[in-house]
Amino acid sequence: MRRQIAASLAVLLGLTLLLGFGYPLAVTGISQLFFRDQANGSLIYSQGKLVGSALLGQSFTDSKGNPLPRYFQPRPSAAGTGYDGTSSAASNLGPSNPLLIGFVAGVNTVGLTGKPSAANPFATPADPACVPLNPAGDPVTSPVPGQRFLKTAAGAYECDPNTVPERTVAFRLFNGLAANAAVPVDAVTASGSGLDPDISVVNALDQAPRVARARHLPTSQVIALVKQYTTGPQWGFLSESTVNVLKLNLALEGLR
Repeated sequence: MRRQIAASLAVLLGLTLLLGFGYPLAVTGISQLFFRDQANGSLIYSQGKLVGSALLGQSFTDSKGNPLPRYFQPRPSAAGTGYDGTSSAASNLGPSNPLLIGFVAGVNTVGLTGKPSAANPFATPADPACVPLNPAGDPVTSPVPGQRFLKTAAGAYECDPNTVPERTVAFRLFNGLAANAAVPVDAVTASGSGLDPDISVVNALDQAPRVARARHLPTSQVIALVKQYTTGPQWGFLSESTVNVLKLNLALEGLR
């Protein structure tokens, strides 16, 4: 009996030392020796100051939350109020949810106002899929009789700015694109984590002329910088080429 207890204790002690201390120390040592940057969070410094991580996206906005024209903008984020590392999440909205796609005829407009309807009664000239806002600024997906809505000075409905159609309109306006210009999907949809640090190359190229104008730089110079900071697919075939927004914006600052 004593021999069995002693053997059990010896095994427990040995495995504790090996797996509880030895293995973590070995992995930590190897990672610090060969993969120091990745092991420490892929942190990025500028002029000795920590400005972020290459693995975590962040917003480039003014004090009121408006996107700054002189910077490349990341994709939308559903993490908290936007790129909140403590609230990593996706919106998890269904494909026909009006908070995602707006009110689309034949998809989610039937019975919208209590009566069969083939069209969106809240459509505006800029956004046929408009989801209206109530006086408190909240989107209304189930209107009731007597419902009050926010309207513009011209009498059109104020629309929920977070739907894909509204983000599409905003992206075109912000970047000076034509009203019918194709918009990259990553420019109007959030990632699964809400913390994606990268955008597609097409997204970056669509933003390049606007950034060039804001910084009084040749568009060709900004496009060249985009290409310089383009990362190809992982292992040459997995996913697509991307551009890290933080690294690109820091490179822009270096052009001053």
